[in-house]
Amino acid sequence: MQLLTPDLGLFFWTSISFLVILFLLTKFAWKPITEALKNREETIDQALKSAEKAKEEMARMQADNEQILIEAKEEKNKIIKEAKEVRDQMITEAKEKAKEESAKIVSDAKREINNQKMAAITEVKNQVGNMAIDIAEKILSKSLEDKKQQESYIKELVDGIKLN
Repeated sequence: MQLLTPDLGLFFWTSISFLVILFLLTKFAWKPITEALKNREETIDQALKSAEKAKEEMARMQADNEQILIEAKEEKNKIIKEAKEVRDQMITEAKEKAKEESAKIVSDAKREINNQKMAAITEVKNQVGNMAIDIAEKILSKSLEDKKQQESYIKELVDGIKLN
């Protein structure tokens, strides 16, 4: 039972030892420990502040990135719109040029047709004139007294001439 009931001397020396250790710890250990804890607390505070600043910077950068994406989309749409306008303009110009060319070709063809028509008419007139001259020469070369003979001879000559 002696182990369970403390002796007064043991109690005294234990208390003295505790107070000496407490004094030594207070004198030499508490100050470095509290400074280390204070430094640790400041480091943690700085790390939290840095993390908060980084978080704010990331939010700002994300907003900037979103704005840049919006501007890029707007620029892309603008470029596409301009490209479509240029394409439409080129198509319109090509159609107009094709119409002009076709109109020119048609007018040239009509002019050529008219020229050939006039040449053909002139050729026919020349042939008719030559035939008339040939008929007149033959009529004059053969002098006939009778009018019926002249008419029958003219008819014979006209039937004898073949038209080309």
